Amino acid sequence: MEKPYIIAGPCSVESQQQLQEVCRELCSTPHVRMIRAGVWKPRTRPGGFEGLGEPALHWMKEIADSGMRMSDGSPVRFCCEVARPEHVELCLHYGIDTVWLGARTTANPFMVGEIGDALRGSGLKVMVKNPVCPDVRLWIGAIERLQQVGIEQIAAVHRGFSMYNNHGYRNDPLWEVAMQLRRLLPDTPVLCDPSHIGGRRDVIAPLSVAAMQLDYDGLMVEVHPSPDEAWTDGGQQLTPAEFKQLISKIIPDPQNSTPHQSNTLLEPMRRQIDDIDHEVIRLLWQRMELSRHIAEVKRDFRMPVYQPQRWEAVLADRLNKAADLGMDTEFVKDILERIHGESMRVQMEQLPNDKE
Repeated sequence: MEKPYIIAGPCSVESQQQLQEVCRELCSTPHVRMIRAGVWKPRTRPGGFEGLGEPALHWMKEIADSGMRMSDGSPVRFCCEVARPEHVELCLHYGIDTVWLGARTTANPFMVGEIGDALRGSGLKVMVKNPVCPDVRLWIGAIERLQQVGIEQIAAVHRGFSMYNNHGYRNDPLWEVAMQLRRLLPDTPVLCDPSHIGGRRDVIAPLSVAAMQLDYDGLMVEVHPSPDEAWTDGGQQLTPAEFKQLISKIIPDPQNSTPHQSNTLLEPMRRQIDDIDHEVIRLLWQRMELSRHIAEVKRDFRMPVYQPQRWEAVLADRLNKAADLGMDTEFVKDILERIHGESMRVQMEQLPNDKE
């Protein structure tokens, strides 16, 4: 997959005119490789617009057969979400290039298996969105089930996770979960869906920039001719003009790109980071050695391993120090609690066992 791979289009197909209009705009936008269009829309509650189904696929085929071309001269390619085996059959009938599994489907191994059976031998390319919950094993499991039926071209799509506190987003990015998937499946391309992460038009650009800074393979962005009149998720869709502005922002002009110069500037700072990391590891080892000695004293004087008053005082002191330095105290608290947990484990190892 050539980077950055940009997919864009409406959350859902609403009419033939709407689809033709957005396709004309996106085909004139550099770097767009494929047009996404919702055909079946699984809604959280009944009564909402759930997609036009087969008529939307018919309009896609008409556009693909019309000779309309993407900006690079390639034929128009469409992708849409499938949630049932019969959806796959219809996509094959109408010549859809790529399908994706939505977050709810990814979380259901039985349905992934049924869709995988329908995809077997089809030649369709498949994208797998992360499950609603931040479970990287469930995400990987869906990809592996598709691989088992012979699907060779698979990409992952990071669309964020539903959490108790989404920190102002529709879905919390939890970038670290996507980073873990990339580490465990290094050959699987990963795209970012900033529209579903953000849920608001004003945060799509910074989320897209963040994804590019994290070296994602591409983006899937929702674009609608008139977002305020959209039948689904209007608040998170960009106008074609806003989308073109976004693309110009996240994809630099090659003439202004000087990778050699940037590497020259970065290398000394990277070496400093390496040195600091090595020192942090050495200090952590030294701290654990002290924990072992402390455990011996506690054991000899029959003191409990866990000293809550001492721990609360230590935690408050370190968090105050972090705040003075302008650091994220939640981040520092998480690190300190992990260190304290390891210290407790080390001290518990020093306790006498029943055989002594």
